[in-house]
Amino acid sequence: MKIHEYQAKEILRRFGAPVPQGRVTRSPDNAREICEELGGRCVVKAQIHAGGRGKGGGVKLAASPEEAEQRASEILGMQLVTPQTGPGGQVVKSVLIEEALDIETELYLGITLDRSSGRPVVMASKAGGMEIEEVAAENPEAIIRQTVDPHLGILPFQARAVANGLGLSGKTARQAASLVEALMKAYLETDASLAEINPLMVTSSGDVYALDAKMNFDSNALFRHPELVELRDIDEENPLEVEAGKFGLNYIKLDGTIGCMVNGAGLAMATMDIINLYGAEPANFLDVGGSASQEAVQNAFQIILSDENVKAVLINIFGGIARTDRIARGVVAAIEELGNVEVPVVVRLEGTNVEEGRRILQEADFDFIVADQMASAAEKVVAAARGEG
Repeated sequence: MKIHEYQAKEILRRFGAPVPQGRVTRSPDNAREICEELGGRCVVKAQIHAGGRGKGGGVKLAASPEEAEQRASEILGMQLVTPQTGPGGQVVKSVLIEEALDIETELYLGITLDRSSGRPVVMASKAGGMEIEEVAAENPEAIIRQTVDPHLGILPFQARAVANGLGLSGKTARQAASLVEALMKAYLETDASLAEINPLMVTSSGDVYALDAKMNFDSNALFRHPELVELRDIDEENPLEVEAGKFGLNYIKLDGTIGCMVNGAGLAMATMDIINLYGAEPANFLDVGGSASQEAVQNAFQIILSDENVKAVLINIFGGIARTDRIARGVVAAIEELGNVEVPVVVRLEGTNVEEGRRILQEADFDFIVADQMASAAEKVVAAARGEG
């Protein structure tokens, strides 16, 4: 689960990390009032779940309260396009009005999970304001890393090593080390999957602030954090993913044209790979679960067809716990409820009650394309999406 910058900063402030003063608003008039309270000079920042906002015109400096009102009116309601939103962009519904600080240096600081060691890793770089992926690709030695034992948290010498690696000294290094410790504490205690400050700012007087903040949380741990669940903004999420979540479906919207419905995450990944191998791109990741019910299958199929980019659907089911006849009935029921389904549907069933499942498909009014193997299923669905055969 993602949250907005202003929400991430509230969490960091609670854990002792220094952040600029500011408040969020949806009103240009209120933006002027907030800027006046902050001293008359401020920054107006679009609040969406994506980075690169400044490049898209979503972050602007205001030299006066009146200019803050003008900047807020320009940003609020705009369709902000960044490298992380995709070409469609995201509508800006709120802005953060924040005090303008004197920036001397911009650095990078982030914490995520190092999957090779199964532990949190602190990453820092002098290349603040840049995407860390770009830094890692172009100059990997510029990234400072400290792997942390989650039971102990970050140790003082590790925090100092990060600050020293960033070239800081004196009170600035001490402040930076304290901020690293605060960020790690916030990361661990909220079950975050990412805690990032980009840029980490050093002022001309040597003070350190989290100029920006981004936090993502492990959705599987949200039952322990009802206060975080309240921060969720479904307006920032893909509507199809939100709808899928209501039915307990693991669905992620992608940019391709082949809709996929599969049971099991591993099989779903393999299905996406083989679609790509045969020259097309999947429109989604969708795992209906190992014991998919007929209702879940029906809802999943309806969600897939709600994506206007889908040109064909591949249903790839291995019936271990799930019974293939139940899957088949769910698919047939979904098509009957939807009525006029115009996209071709390729089905590959294998496993428990497979003969009964195939019989149900063969006797249905809809003309399914049946395949016996994954390779033939992928070949048929790609051809069907292209209007071939």
